Amino acid sequence: MSAEKKIAVAGATGRLGRHVADVLKERGHDVVPMSRATGVDIVTGAGLADALAGVDVVIDAASTPSPDRQEATEFFTAAARNLHEAGQKAGVRRMVVVSIIGIDGSTTGYNAAKLEHERAVLAGPVPTRVLRAAQFHEFVEQLVQWGRQGDTVYVPKMRTQLVAARAVAEALVDLAEAEDAPGARAPFPEVAGPREERLEDAVRLLLARREPSVKVAAVSDTDDSQRELFEGGGLLPGAGARLAGPTYEEWVAAEAA
Repeated sequence: MSAEKKIAVAGATGRLGRHVADVLKERGHDVVPMSRATGVDIVTGAGLADALAGVDVVIDAASTPSPDRQEATEFFTAAARNLHEAGQKAGVRRMVVVSIIGIDGSTTGYNAAKLEHERAVLAGPVPTRVLRAAQFHEFVEQLVQWGRQGDTVYVPKMRTQLVAARAVAEALVDLAEAEDAPGARAPFPEVAGPREERLEDAVRLLLARREPSVKVAAVSDTDDSQRELFEGGGLLPGAGARLAGPTYEEWVAAEAA
């Protein structure tokens, strides 16, 4: 195990952040959880200065529940600006930020907002590493909520390699601990699940256990470039990606147990 560090986690009570905090504690680090529940708002900057006092590394696992590009972009760019400003003043040595595999050509929605987020965090004064992850297992349920219309759930046609948030958290902590990872590198490291899956199949698997009467409809993007990104494998990991189980089917079974 690396030397103990004081590490702040943005979005510490969220879908990914809670796993990051757990992994850090298991490895013996001093964890500073940052969320609105702990009195820290990374979008407004409230509470950041106090939270980052003496912090070595910030892991940004925060997200927004909105799929709207403008709303999500405003969230991510404000968070990046405030974390850099407060982090530089506090003497933070590094930030580690989670992003999404294959978003370089994204022009719509949440993926485009995350691309703007990458640009913002890499442009700031605190050295930053970006980890690109495949869609989380936990993301499937959020897509069900976003796409539900009556008794039908509409989801994008997508080839993906779904990964557990816990596996992404472990990869983020590895970057936070690594002494040879002070700042941006290209290409970004990637983490994904053990096998390729179709998103609509994952949604059907989830709903079969929870609401078997609900229908699932897979929809192609109307934009040719985005359709190729989603359906042509553009969101799949590269050859050097870190692959980690469980599969989505195994994860759903464990959650139901």
